[in-house]
Amino acid sequence: MKLVDSIKESYNELVHKVSWPTRKELVQSAVLVLVASLVLALVVWLIDLVFENFMQFIYGLF
Repeated sequence: MKLVDSIKESYNELVHKVSWPTRKELVQSAVLVLVASLVLALVVWLIDLVFENFMQFIYGLF
């Protein structure tokens, strides 16, 4: 019976105690994560590009 009680408590908490975001909040959060991910990817790409050119320069000296 412990399992059944645990499932009932979990259901009760999810239905009555958890505050779910509205659709608008969810979309805003998703857009924010997407934009932040793109910006981070761009920064990493730029750092990689600079490092690659720097290493080519260093290897070119030898």
